[in-house]
Amino acid sequence: MSGVRVWRDFGEVPADLGRTVVTIGNFDGMHLGHQHVVRRARRMAEQVGVEDVVAVTFDPHPIAVLRPEHAPATLSAVPERIDLLAAAGVDDVLVLPFSREIAAWTPEEFIERILVSALHAKAVVVGANFRFGNRAAGDCNALRAAGESHDFVVDEVSLDGGPQVWSSTYVRTCLGEGDVSGAAEALGRPFAVRGVVVEGERRGRDLGFPTANVPLRPGAAAPADGVYAGRLTVLDGPGAATTYPAAISVGTNPTFDGHRERRVEAYAIDERGLDLYDREVEVAFVERLRGMLRFDSVEELLAAMGEDVDRARSVLG
Repeated sequence: MSGVRVWRDFGEVPADLGRTVVTIGNFDGMHLGHQHVVRRARRMAEQVGVEDVVAVTFDPHPIAVLRPEHAPATLSAVPERIDLLAAAGVDDVLVLPFSREIAAWTPEEFIERILVSALHAKAVVVGANFRFGNRAAGDCNALRAAGESHDFVVDEVSLDGGPQVWSSTYVRTCLGEGDVSGAAEALGRPFAVRGVVVEGERRGRDLGFPTANVPLRPGAAAPADGVYAGRLTVLDGPGAATTYPAAISVGTNPTFDGHRERRVEAYAIDERGLDLYDREVEVAFVERLRGMLRFDSVEELLAAMGEDVDRARSVLG
């Protein structure tokens, strides 16, 4: 976990917090557009002479509260989001527990409670499409108007990327199509999932391809079902931070009538005797090799798995 200060509610923010630069957003996945906003906030802090850059994010996603049937799959859980924000350059993270009560705040209430009273904002840095307050009535113009009376400046960052604007929605679309290369281009790094390895049916081990089985977090985004080349990194315990080239399967294993839930199964190429049960790992996706297929025999499956591993080995160098 990163070394940033994390507050789980605005009431936890220290009363003696000095002036800050604040950036606000869901920051789901921390794509290149998000990273650009944080870099601008860091530069703004130098310009206005303050030390703390604070990121305000929301948990759960506002749409999950207001229109749960339309809630997007999340690209990053809150702990991972905090790590990514820290790596991008923030000092503190306020995880605002989003609720219908907060959704009902007027833009003025949000500004007064969060930006002024809690975070003592000297500057606010947001993307050009930022909206806030009841019925999304607040925008950058409202922030600027409030800043004149509350002594903070506003930096509106234009959306970037091209020809497709970088956004969490775009990354989800890429993943839904199995386009992990496109997702990586927008993220500035390969898309990855984290989780604790669970015991599976041990079929991979019996077939000579033992896999680390990682259940997908409920509501989490994942690449489309198929086989991918990528990397498996151990995050805790013996060998922590060790990374292995991997052939990765996403899906329900249709050849053996499938699991009930989708999962990620990563085979650390050419590794034998690797025991990762109950260990936290990260599985990063580099390139899609093929879609998910159902084979008529174990022999056909074994032949395909051998080809998958050879192709993954070639892709990963």
